[in-house]
Amino acid sequence: MAHDGYLEVELMGVRVEMPSNQPIMLLKEKEGIRYLPLWIGAVEATAIAFAQQDMKSPRPLTHELLLSIMEQLHGHLERVDVTSIEDGIFYAQLVLVTNQGEVAISSRPSDAIALAIRANKPIFVASNLLSEAGIEIPDDENGNREDEVEKFREFLDQINPEDFLG
Repeated sequence: MAHDGYLEVELMGVRVEMPSNQPIMLLKEKEGIRYLPLWIGAVEATAIAFAQQDMKSPRPLTHELLLSIMEQLHGHLERVDVTSIEDGIFYAQLVLVTNQGEVAISSRPSDAIALAIRANKPIFVASNLLSEAGIEIPDDENGNREDEVEKFREFLDQINPEDFLG
């Protein structure tokens, strides 16, 4: 599914990459071969990993609290759009549906995706952003990309977040 210049992606996972020892989130184009790596903070990486594993805390964490607030105000998260990159920083929007209609709120992609995973809502990336910052990993001759994804992981092990700046 796509909308207005955006393509749907899926979260492949969060890893800590060496030697930078910084978490990275990997998004994959659902109907294509492009991947989008996003470096994120440790707290956000933990929040996303917990959501992926459907782990619940005894008290609401920030992302659960925000979803609860939306619900109490009779709104809900419709989708997340990763919109752009400027000076090496990615930007996203939370697209909410409220009694006032659809509202877009600026967000860090890591927070937005942590919410989308918890709310089971789709994640989209601007198609021009995938063209600009995405990495193509084609299928091999047997129709899978396992070897190519492993090569990508090895590639990530040898770079730093600064390598993607400017």
